[in-house]
Amino acid sequence: MSDSQLDQLLAQQHQQQDIVDVDEPVIKLVIFTLGDYYFALPGSVVKEVLPGDETVFFVPGLPASVEGMINLRGDVKSVIGLYALLQLQSSLQKQSMASSAILIIHGQHMRSAVRVDRLLDVVDIAQSQIHLPPDSLPEHLRPYVTGLLQLNDVAVSVLSIDELFSAWQQGQG
Repeated sequence: MSDSQLDQLLAQQHQQQDIVDVDEPVIKLVIFTLGDYYFALPGSVVKEVLPGDETVFFVPGLPASVEGMINLRGDVKSVIGLYALLQLQSSLQKQSMASSAILIIHGQHMRSAVRVDRLLDVVDIAQSQIHLPPDSLPEHLRPYVTGLLQLNDVAVSVLSIDELFSAWQQGQG
């Protein structure tokens, strides 16, 4: 085959292919654990991460799902425990406060803090890697899980903070 024939063949192949150079949309996720479970929240709702040893003040009369209140630069926020809302085993909740973290969350209609057992990572994930929750997902998690992804061979459930806050406000947690 001569150089001119090779050039013609390459030119034909190039004309036949529609090459689309598109960056795939990504979403920033904050990955954390609650007991043996892995969860994620969209990075857009997590405004700040505090150490787990932050002083949380107990306030009598608050619902069981509220650990207490924190004073964050003059702004008082409740610290909500996700175990009750997600109906997870409370025996797993006895984690060391030193390894935990408090996430300051801003939903559509509510701003609060949530305690997580361990903050693992903040990652950019291609939206195509987030799949619809499977039918095998436990019934009590279905209202809150918007997607599922595999990260380092671990299933991570992506949560909707607005659904969690809505359930909390309705007294389900």
